[in-house]
Amino acid sequence: MTKKSDKTRSHPSHLSQKRSRLSLLIAFLLAVGIVVIVSLLRSGPANQHDAASSPSSRGSDESRARQLSYEVVNSYPHDPTSFTQGLLWHDGALYESTGLEGQSKLRRLEFPSGRVLKEIRLSSDLFGEGLALADNRLIQLTWKSHRGFVYDLETFRQLQEFSYDTEGWGLTYDSKNLIVSDGSSNLFYLDPQTFKPIRKLAVTMNGKPLTELNELEFIEGEVWANIWQTDLIVRIDPSTGRVTSFLNLKGILAPSDKTGREDVLNGIAYDAEHKRIFITGKLWPRIFEIHTTK
Repeated sequence: MTKKSDKTRSHPSHLSQKRSRLSLLIAFLLAVGIVVIVSLLRSGPANQHDAASSPSSRGSDESRARQLSYEVVNSYPHDPTSFTQGLLWHDGALYESTGLEGQSKLRRLEFPSGRVLKEIRLSSDLFGEGLALADNRLIQLTWKSHRGFVYDLETFRQLQEFSYDTEGWGLTYDSKNLIVSDGSSNLFYLDPQTFKPIRKLAVTMNGKPLTELNELEFIEGEVWANIWQTDLIVRIDPSTGRVTSFLNLKGILAPSDKTGREDVLNGIAYDAEHKRIFITGKLWPRIFEIHTTK
């Protein structure tokens, strides 16, 4: 038989074990709680950052270039021997710079017939490139020679020769500066009087550098550019260099118009008075008037 005194002595030991187990359980639960709270505090801002910087986030989607639709309003004859490098519209006529050594020219074209009204040839060692009109002066680039030429708008008399550091590809004028492309992802701004560089603009599309920028045209506050060896024309925000939208003109030249000698899409001109956009290509037999839609 267990004595009363024995039961009394064993009770404190049993109670002490229960208290010890309870203390351990409480300590464990507190530790788990602290770990959970710390994890939440650490993961919250990171998750918010990831959501904000995710490519699928709203901001990223809004910065992607959107494709525009277009319709062909009309088409006009174009000399299929013209290796078009620059094209512009002025006072009811088209002006064109053509390339290839020994075949480079500066031309004024009657509209809409495409008949050559005036023409001069460049030296046989020069490859004609971009063309712009600035203050009633025609300005023409050449490809690798680093030589540019200034002509009288009416007579085509050469007024000046200038040099520049890059290759010459596309050229346009934004009413303040000349804008030059050299086949890279950069656009170069030049003073139209001194031809000295002013600034460089890096062009990106969907967050990546866009190379092969070719013929240029300044349209309603944007720089439009052909992308060499593609059917694309992109619209560039000159304040950021970001491509906001683009046109895919694949198939615009009908099979019935092809001779097999055609080269790439190249040439953009804008009639600001009537809001008309003209495009063509190297050795293409047609110039197209297009209208863009959303």
